[in-house]
Amino acid sequence: MIRVLLRGLLLGLLAFAIFGPLVNLLVWSVAEAWFFPAQLPQRWGFRWWAQVFRPTGTAWESLFLSVLIALLTTLLALAVAAPAGFALARTRAGWRSAAMLALLLPQAFPSLAAYINVARLFYALGLNGTILGVVLVHTVQALVYAVWIAAAAFAAVPTRLEQAARGLGCGAGDVVRRVTLPLAAPGLAAASVFVFLESLDEFTGSWFVGAPDVMTMPLTLYTASQGGNMQVAAVTAIVLLVPSVGFMLVVERWLRADVLAQVGR
Repeated sequence: MIRVLLRGLLLGLLAFAIFGPLVNLLVWSVAEAWFFPAQLPQRWGFRWWAQVFRPTGTAWESLFLSVLIALLTTLLALAVAAPAGFALARTRAGWRSAAMLALLLPQAFPSLAAYINVARLFYALGLNGTILGVVLVHTVQALVYAVWIAAAAFAAVPTRLEQAARGLGCGAGDVVRRVTLPLAAPGLAAASVFVFLESLDEFTGSWFVGAPDVMTMPLTLYTASQGGNMQVAAVTAIVLLVPSVGFMLVVERWLRADVLAQVGR
């Protein structure tokens, strides 16, 4: 009996930790008036939703910029990650582990100092305050995930199938196009989803390189929260949350543990 109660308590705490912030966001997004010390809003409604997404507002522009930058980042990251992942998956050289580790090293250091120096360099190159500059920063940040997942996807493709295709007369290009890429496509799709979500939610690089000329949705959320407008911040956070949850539900069927396990072989 005590074990059942403890299990129920732990599950309840876990559910509260996961869904509590989401419920708080939903309440703030429909709170037209909420003043201390009231425990719940004094007036409910969707006025802030209408204000955020009014035709003449900046939310639509921020949303369009965020999606555009995320799409461009995904294309650029996959253009680099696909051949890099294929090379890492097919080689057994001693430098392979060092190369995979090098991809993780940027995550071991504070990104703030790096972005400050990137902003100085981009300012000298005229890339500050441009969409291209933000896309380049997002791409470098996302390559860590893209290359690792791409390498896992290509490593999961049985080499015997490629050898069989070569034995039937297919050239190297035909083997990649007809055998390797179709089998690795789910993993590459998963990598593209992760890159898209990483770019959509990225804040620090966008702030140092893009603001105030390129205002993505995370920057709009930050500006609203710093101004004390919690309703606008909550609406913006929910808008950012919807594609993240949707894409993660889709990618869950593609990205399996047995595929990721291949990257370490």
